[in-house]
Amino acid sequence: MRTTSYFGLLILALVSADASLAQADGWQTINVVGTDHRLKVPKGVQVEKVADLDAPRMISLGPDGVMFVGSRGDSIYRLAPPYDQATPLAEIGDYPNSVIQRGGQLYVATTHALMRADYRGAETLSSDDFEVVAELPGGDGHNSRTLTVGPDGRIYLSLGILDNCTDQFIGEGYAFADRRGGIMVLDENGDSPQWQPYATGLRNPVGLAWDHEGVLFATNNGPDHWGYEQPPEVLVRAEEGSFHGMPWYQWVAGEYRRDDCVNSEPPHPTDAIPAPVAILPARSAPLGLAFLPEDSGLALDAIVAIHGSSATQPDGRVTGDPATRREPRIVGVTIDEHGQGKISDLLSGFQNEQGERWARPVGIVLAPDGALYFTSDRGESGLYRVTFDRQH
Repeated sequence: MRTTSYFGLLILALVSADASLAQADGWQTINVVGTDHRLKVPKGVQVEKVADLDAPRMISLGPDGVMFVGSRGDSIYRLAPPYDQATPLAEIGDYPNSVIQRGGQLYVATTHALMRADYRGAETLSSDDFEVVAELPGGDGHNSRTLTVGPDGRIYLSLGILDNCTDQFIGEGYAFADRRGGIMVLDENGDSPQWQPYATGLRNPVGLAWDHEGVLFATNNGPDHWGYEQPPEVLVRAEEGSFHGMPWYQWVAGEYRRDDCVNSEPPHPTDAIPAPVAILPARSAPLGLAFLPEDSGLALDAIVAIHGSSATQPDGRVTGDPATRREPRIVGVTIDEHGQGKISDLLSGFQNEQGERWARPVGIVLAPDGALYFTSDRGESGLYRVTFDRQH
């Protein structure tokens, strides 16, 4: 007989509440333990701040359950279960957005390089312990770099183009510094590791996650120059060789439309671009992404952390009424048999009616203890735990 795990109870609560979002009795407003703030959540869900961190970003888990967290500052963090004591593992600099463990080594993605250090469970490392594995196309603009290890054991990395319409592409004909806007995979077969294109045409992909079939998915932040309402942010299936349009095309009203902000010839026609799996309102800024275990038996496939941009109505500029900004939140994704995704709220209330934000979710992970963890890099920055009260 199948037993319901602690994690399963949490997600069951979220899914049950999502099934009838319009019913007020399916939700509650709770205190976020460890802060002076409140969130709107499904009944039975509890949220607590478990660790103060300086501008934390993406989260990953090592094979022994240890949690690693990158940051917008110079630090990378290590948290052993029960994840309530954070140790600055190392001071790296250059925006160490993402940290992963592969075997006995720790990898850090900074804006300009993939770094590596031997790691045998040490609680601290020095910058001298890290060496450059492979240089990266650096530069300003979208300068975060996210790492993941694939089912094939290879290292994958996402990076965005400089601006809305910068003519950059991960492919032939572009200088190394302009090979941005998508996902690369590290080829380690030669004398020195080299980056190879994997999925291209993504303006600013930040969240990366593998589903149970070994397919890579990515969240992508759309451009700003089309205003407040278009184009939507997207979740895509990032398969090897896939091209997702940007900056030459934008997904609008169910089709790809040419963007005249860039004059170069597109590398692929529109009929070669796969439709997004799911869409979010423009200017939402989706970041962290996590898939649920295949054996959960529940109607929720993935979870996304929504950071919220600074765009305001009506034209998307930052100078309007802050109350019109998209809310930071955490959402669930359900993907049907046709590969189409539906988005629904899970946690909200990070922004008040005046548009003031007390936290902005970034990284997200499902930990071995059955809880959902997320980071906030602004306001009440730190690590948060989401659990389900089984006594409810």
